[in-house]
Amino acid sequence: MTEPGKTGTQDGETQKRCLAIVLAAGEGKRMRSSLPKALHRIAGRSMLSHVLDAVRQAGADAIAVVVGPGRDDVAAEAVKAAPGAEIFVQDERRGTAHAVLAAREALSHNFGTVLVVFADTPLVRPETFAALLEKREQGAGQRAAEGAGVVALGFEAPDPFGYGRLLTDSEGHLLAIREHKDASPEEREVALCNAGLMALDGANALKWLESVGDDNAQKEYYLPDVVEIARRDGASCLIAGAEAGEVLGVNDKAQLAEAEAEIQRRLRLAAMQAGATLVAPETVFFSHDTVLAPDVLVEPHVVFGPGVTVAEGVVIHSFSHLEGATLAKGVAIGPYARLRPGAKLGEGAKVGNFVEIKQADIGKGAKVNHLSYVGDASIGARANIGAGVITCNYDGFLKYRTIIGADAFIGSNSSLIAPVEVGAGAYVGSGSVVTSNVEADALAVARGRQADIAGWATAFRKKMAALKAAKR
Repeated sequence: MTEPGKTGTQDGETQKRCLAIVLAAGEGKRMRSSLPKALHRIAGRSMLSHVLDAVRQAGADAIAVVVGPGRDDVAAEAVKAAPGAEIFVQDERRGTAHAVLAAREALSHNFGTVLVVFADTPLVRPETFAALLEKREQGAGQRAAEGAGVVALGFEAPDPFGYGRLLTDSEGHLLAIREHKDASPEEREVALCNAGLMALDGANALKWLESVGDDNAQKEYYLPDVVEIARRDGASCLIAGAEAGEVLGVNDKAQLAEAEAEIQRRLRLAAMQAGATLVAPETVFFSHDTVLAPDVLVEPHVVFGPGVTVAEGVVIHSFSHLEGATLAKGVAIGPYARLRPGAKLGEGAKVGNFVEIKQADIGKGAKVNHLSYVGDASIGARANIGAGVITCNYDGFLKYRTIIGADAFIGSNSSLIAPVEVGAGAYVGSGSVVTSNVEADALAVARGRQADIAGWATAFRKKMAALKAAKR
């Protein structure tokens, strides 16, 4: 038997199933940005990362990423998103087939199928890539045992103007891909359009790609020409289908916004199908990795940044922003709460309006109800943090931690100057500036004594009135 995902060749050599080549060398001039197109983000991660994750889930055994010259940032993102990915550089931009050939070394290895995909087409689902791969392997007709030579991904566009057309015979086999500008009037009537992505027979991919010429107006080497080359070589060519919205290519900021809208639609639907309640789904924004358990209630206008996990029964009130936070069962936050990276809220904890939490553990049943900043801190179970309390964690150079014990009570408008500890059950009087540790069950009051001067206000007003009169 061969290993899962691999097939045995006639001479007994083990063949890997799939190489995915991701083209990420585009400059993206229409994005009007110094950031490379592939690194623009949707749902909290780069378009390149979305594509790499999808092909990995679809079953790619190896990944090659083609980047532009000097684009170490794109290469670094690729390796971060897909450890083990090989990086190749397209020194000159001479078309899509030329870009694929930049990964010539990877193509020369023994892969059954080569998937060619684009970093600026981030919405293609893993299931679609898997179907493309499967159709290439299964083939059609008399040569089904050998698989198809080429399978192109196609879609029906409401307005096909500008798209390449997929031309087929009466049995639905792909004959050619014709660019819009080169198509005849009859061919332009074809609604089936080219998404650009395709799966190639790995045994012949390098030979076919090397046969692509540049006899065209742009003097570039176009990947769609592989179809006619494969057919001349006796290989069958097929089409796999996708929805138009799934194969959206992102070339400018308007299309980036379209892609964001589509992925948010998917994420909202998935959250609700998993049991979360979104009061106004269209106003809630997720990251690609947001995790909501059943029976979570999310009110309108909530934003989830990357790295948020929410347990059962949590209520997130309106206008809250969460990033890198973990919320245990029964937590309530907001409205207008901000949870920054490292915020961990224990079961039944409450974080109220206009409260910011950063790198802090809020214990079971603890309350930080309003107008407070808690950073670099540990708050014990059932502790109560009053309005306007601040943990002063930063001296301009270093950050320090505040530790508050279980059942402690911190009075309103107090400042805790870290590093400092308040013991379990201790009280801190309102308006205190605490600079030293407070023992368990003690009362700490750290503020100046109040002094009243009788009649001072009347005398002050008379003095000021006289000064105004003298200036007239």
